Amino acid sequence: MSNNSNIMDSEQIKHVHFIGIGGSSMSGLAEILLSQGYKVSGSDIKSSSATQKLENNGAQIFVGHKSENISNPDLVVYTVAVKEDNVEMVRAHKLNIPVIDRAELLGLLMKKHSFGIAVSGTHGKTTTTSMITTIMLEANTDPTAHIGGELDCIGGNTRIGESEYFITEACEYYGSFLKFYPFMAVVLNIEVDHIDYFRDIEHIKATFEEFVSLVPTNGYIVACADDESTLSVINNKNCNIITYGIKNTEAMWTAKNIHYNDMGFASFDVYKEGGLLGNVSLSVPGLHNLSNSLAAIAACYACGCRIDSIISGLLSFGGSHKRFELKGLVDNIKIIDDYAHHPSEVQATLNAAKSAIHNKIWCVFQPHTYSRTKAFLEKFSQSFDSADNIIITDIYAAREKDPGDIHSSMLAERICQQGGNAVYISDFQDIAEYLDKLAEPGDLILTMGAGDVVRCGELFLNIRGNT
Repeated sequence: MSNNSNIMDSEQIKHVHFIGIGGSSMSGLAEILLSQGYKVSGSDIKSSSATQKLENNGAQIFVGHKSENISNPDLVVYTVAVKEDNVEMVRAHKLNIPVIDRAELLGLLMKKHSFGIAVSGTHGKTTTTSMITTIMLEANTDPTAHIGGELDCIGGNTRIGESEYFITEACEYYGSFLKFYPFMAVVLNIEVDHIDYFRDIEHIKATFEEFVSLVPTNGYIVACADDESTLSVINNKNCNIITYGIKNTEAMWTAKNIHYNDMGFASFDVYKEGGLLGNVSLSVPGLHNLSNSLAAIAACYACGCRIDSIISGLLSFGGSHKRFELKGLVDNIKIIDDYAHHPSEVQATLNAAKSAIHNKIWCVFQPHTYSRTKAFLEKFSQSFDSADNIIITDIYAAREKDPGDIHSSMLAERICQQGGNAVYISDFQDIAEYLDKLAEPGDLILTMGAGDVVRCGELFLNIRGNT
């Protein structure tokens, strides 16, 4: 932990300034501070619905980064996208104003709650955090929740509660979750990702092991027993260990008698240590979401939630935005958007789509970052087996610059070499028109990626006429 570990307990902190306040996490944290009586200001490169909401709640918002935006706040918070040469950062340092990053503030807010639930893993964090939040609301525990995606039942990505429960995602990128204070650490899976920061899988596992070591002796680790890397990081931890799994029958929590309906939604009997507790029906598709639900069940049960609240909460959970989200239906063609941007996520999402009744599956994939596309080119090319037709569009650069040695057309070509039916199309309008010519009633169009590929589906709906 940094030397700022008690800074939010100081009565001297009354005004907090956010550099990049419009980000999904930053805006949520600003909302929490406003509710706690802090004066909040912040800047971002453009106005958005998030900044307008904060402004309506009393925050002072600046469009654009300028040194004069720093009007002597007591604390400055920034995101990893903000560099040291940012004019507001330079101004804060010049005035000797304490500066912390987003993850550190999130950890300090968690520290104020007795029961911090931190959901980690390479995949499934947003969905599982949303499931836990929905169940905890059903169980009337009044939690505070901070989620990486928007959840309809809380009207966004942040909910401010009055209880000691604080639920949040715990991202491993840059070791962010090492700044948290979890009473319960949920570990869904551990795979290679974020290779622009992590050296290899051993580096990633070591970071996760450090994370779960933050749990106190009376706290809990909830871990997926189907994932060998996850099991390896929880060995010899001095706290309560809870395991769950679908394949690993030795797990504490298991699912049996699994069935899928026409939408690909699973129902199953849930067992704890061999004893039947009830039958669960999900309203989200796929085997991966069944696994996520087991993590949520185990976590919420350990927090004292009744099994009937858990079951009803999961049934009411229809997914968070950008996680297999239905964007429209036109001419009996479903348009769905999903955040998947890692080979394992792509495969799991397409398998979920395949489990639903459909004619053909069209997948429009936007790779996310050059480093990830290059590192996982071979794995990506093998991840689209469940799609009938694949359209690859340009790489979403995010925080990176084009190195010139990787291109989306290379992925499309490799998929075809693997026996898939893939084309490369750069322009989103061209993609929408291509789909308009070839998609037929009963088909499913899946836009996939962490960038702005959702626009392809929206353009298609505009062409066909959304219903």
